[in-house]
Amino acid sequence: MLYYLFRYLSEFGISGAHLWTYISFRAILTLVLSLIISAWFGEWFIKYMKRRNLSEEQRDASIDPYGVEKKGVPTMGGIIIIVATVVPALLLGRLRNIYMLLMLGTTVWLGLLGFWDDYTKMSKSKDGIRPIFKLAGQALLGLVVGLVLWLSPDAVVHENVITERQNGVEVVTHTSEPVKSTVTTIPFVKNNNLRYSDAFLWLGQYRTAAGWILFVIVTVFIVMAVSNGANMNDGMDGMCAGNSAIICLTLGILAYVSSHINMAAYLNIMFVPGSEELVVFLMAFVGALIGFLWYNAYPAQIFMGDTGSLAIGGIVAVTAIIIHKELLLPLICFIFFIESVSVLLQTNYARFGNKRGLKLRFFKRAPIHDTFRVKPGQLPADFRVLLNWPKGCWLESKITTRFWIITIMMCALAIVTLKIR
Repeated sequence: MLYYLFRYLSEFGISGAHLWTYISFRAILTLVLSLIISAWFGEWFIKYMKRRNLSEEQRDASIDPYGVEKKGVPTMGGIIIIVATVVPALLLGRLRNIYMLLMLGTTVWLGLLGFWDDYTKMSKSKDGIRPIFKLAGQALLGLVVGLVLWLSPDAVVHENVITERQNGVEVVTHTSEPVKSTVTTIPFVKNNNLRYSDAFLWLGQYRTAAGWILFVIVTVFIVMAVSNGANMNDGMDGMCAGNSAIICLTLGILAYVSSHINMAAYLNIMFVPGSEELVVFLMAFVGALIGFLWYNAYPAQIFMGDTGSLAIGGIVAVTAIIIHKELLLPLICFIFFIESVSVLLQTNYARFGNKRGLKLRFFKRAPIHDTFRVKPGQLPADFRVLLNWPKGCWLESKITTRFWIITIMMCALAIVTLKIR
């Protein structure tokens, strides 16, 4: 809104109005504004939730040894993150931009889905809504995002397909006309473009349509996988919020270079016009997450809940898809990926043991962050654990910090892939 106001004022030569045309200015402003909103609104929201006695069920001491200390802590803190993200984005973003609209829609939709789950946990069943409803909501979002990127005339790219040599130096240029494209970037590979439609060369004239259908299916899968991965990572004070702030800062860097034609040419990546608005949105989101950490860092004054974690995963997934960097997600979201894999390994290994009358576990507990806070002798004596490490119980703050460090290293590696091929 303010973007359009100041752009209008710049036509009258008003000093300083032109600053709103700079992405860096608007991005920093959204970061600061979201921090302020998150800090102010967070304090009010925590007091409101405590007055209403709206708190999470006391955690099972057999799973969380610090659960007793967290009795009576309010939940649904994701509302703080969503408000502190959406308000600055509406004020400072270009609302006619298709990518900004997708991000706002993603945030609100998954926030509502998570709110439904959190509210059900507090009022009806501690298990929340049925998993199939969560998956259906995530799949529906992925379907809508995939179809919008396929059908919208504004969702286009300039492919980095022309490479010339001038005086022994490789020079990359982009296609002169924007095109609808299913191309994505393969990490660590020279001339690293992969076109989904190339998997259907045998379909002849129908290969492009088939490629887009595959793109939509991949989008649905990625939205579901990353959203659930973020949800699983939300199990310790500050864990998911800290990891997500690092991840979104990384995606902001990738979105910025993808939206700058000279940087995109230098890095030999696709130029995605309009994706600069993702930088504005992501900086608002990073500011909201950091502001939320003020209250969510150990010992937490409020929990994020599914209201926040589902929205976080969706924002990360949709951003990566828009800038055609979805194959970098296993690096950028390494912690989310490991959390999901740990649950799959634990579940299937336990089923394998049950069929044989054995109590088998791959880890001491899953998701994997829980395995680091199991006290000696806490597991039943008849459990046979394949990976019985660590032997002791780590402090929750140490586990969280070490997971942040891992995320920083993996995100740095993801950025380095732009040059290492």
